[in-house]
Amino acid sequence: MSSEVLVPRHHFDSRSVAQAGDPFQPTDAEATLKEGFYPSSGLATAGYRSAKYSPEEWHINNFSTLHQAVTDRNNAERICHDSKTLYKETEAGTLHTQAEGTRHLGERLQHIHFWKSELQRHIEKLVAETDLLLGQKRRLLKSLDATEIPFAIATDNLTCRERRLGPDLVKDRVEEELLKEVELISSIQALLKKTLSQAVNQIKCNRDAKQTLELDWSDKYQAYSLDDQCGRYNNMSTDTEYHPNSDNLQDQLCNRDAWVSFTQDNLSVAQREEQASVELRLLVERVLQETAEDLRVQCSNVDQAFSQRCLQLTEAKTQLQLHLTQILDQIGAQERNIMSLQQALYDKEAPLRVAQSRLHQRSHRPHMELCRDTPQFSLVGEVGQISQTMSSLQQQLSAARSSLSHLEESRMVLEKDIGCKTHSLLIDRDKCMSHRTRYPTFIALSGY
Repeated sequence: MSSEVLVPRHHFDSRSVAQAGDPFQPTDAEATLKEGFYPSSGLATAGYRSAKYSPEEWHINNFSTLHQAVTDRNNAERICHDSKTLYKETEAGTLHTQAEGTRHLGERLQHIHFWKSELQRHIEKLVAETDLLLGQKRRLLKSLDATEIPFAIATDNLTCRERRLGPDLVKDRVEEELLKEVELISSIQALLKKTLSQAVNQIKCNRDAKQTLELDWSDKYQAYSLDDQCGRYNNMSTDTEYHPNSDNLQDQLCNRDAWVSFTQDNLSVAQREEQASVELRLLVERVLQETAEDLRVQCSNVDQAFSQRCLQLTEAKTQLQLHLTQILDQIGAQERNIMSLQQALYDKEAPLRVAQSRLHQRSHRPHMELCRDTPQFSLVGEVGQISQTMSSLQQQLSAARSSLSHLEESRMVLEKDIGCKTHSLLIDRDKCMSHRTRYPTFIALSGY
């Protein structure tokens, strides 16, 4: 039997196209060839169609191939033409945009340089003005030395008395007299202290304004360096890189008007502080003198108030100590009473165990012997009586313990109050009155 090997078909099947099938779907013959089987033209293929193309299919395939080639060539020519046009347009636009960006960077550098120079000028003026104001501050401090000692003593007394504890922290006559003394000394130093406070605040404002200008100047210096570097970039620069997300920050930036307004506001604040500093330096220093007699009279009033207060504290402390002694005696008696009650309760435990054991043993009597006889009633009554007695003792023990707790609380309150009085005496008598012995004399307060 003879057989022949058929030539495998191409992927495109014109017969499938004619039959409205999928031109890219392989036929049975193609599937057979892909699997490695080659059909024969002998008796084994009888009744089946031959795997060869027909002439019509060959023409259709040839026409389709030529038509597709022409279409692809036309598309390629059109794309090349559009690409050249787009390249020329984008090249010109890119160069123009880059030139505009470089020009804008140059203008920006000029603006930054101008404002940076203004900031530098005002910074130097603030430094000079602050140095002059520091000299005035030193003069004010020296003028206050004559009255610093009385004021320090009075304020130290008030500060020490703030450390009094508990109920002793009261606004008494001593505190009132001390406040009057502070007010009296303050009236002498009123203008100097006010001027000194203004000088200190103005120095702080000058330094704050100077710091603000320096921060702005530093930012502009850095921005100038960055923009100068950006202006030097060109298409031949080797240190440029891709930054895909660099344009996403534009929404977070301020506009040019806000930038100018920020620097102008800083300069306005600096100019205002400069003018205020000049006016403060021109203030005439006025020295107000208070008589030494007024200060000494007030000092005597404070000392007298301290003496009276120390006497009151001593009397109160004595009474508290007396009550504390009585409370301690009562605590000892109550503790002994509690021990007696505990012993009484302990003594009732043995009789209770005996009675309960008798009842328990008699509960094992057999049959009719388990009857409620006289001993049974007696034992039940004994257990009840002992239990009631122990309950009464327990209640009395609880009351005694509660009373002892209250006594202990009273003891702690008294001891705490005595400690407060001792602490107050330490502050008023040993600390404050001892400190007041260094109060300036009449001659010293007169300025001699």
